[in-house]
Amino acid sequence: MGGGDGMADLLPWPIVGIAIPVLIALVGILVVWRIYKDRKSGFPSDDERTQRIMGKAATFALYIGWYFTLALIFMLIFGRELYNLQNVDAGYLLLA
Repeated sequence: MGGGDGMADLLPWPIVGIAIPVLIALVGILVVWRIYKDRKSGFPSDDERTQRIMGKAATFALYIGWYFTLALIFMLIFGRELYNLQNVDAGYLLLA
């Protein structure tokens, strides 16, 4: 029928279907190469303090994600049922 729907018209699916696995493989190769280079140069791996800080940051990020999801669920349920608000797309909330 008529005009395009934006992003879907930019790249044909066969190109996207090939590009995604290629990019994943390139990132994997880059990560493995970086680890190999660091080990070969004698660069020390993460110590206990760094691991603890990274663990706390990961836990904090996980909790933020959970709280955001719960807030979104409650907002959609109660906003729709009690206040007759329109549903809000989660993408807009993430951008906000």
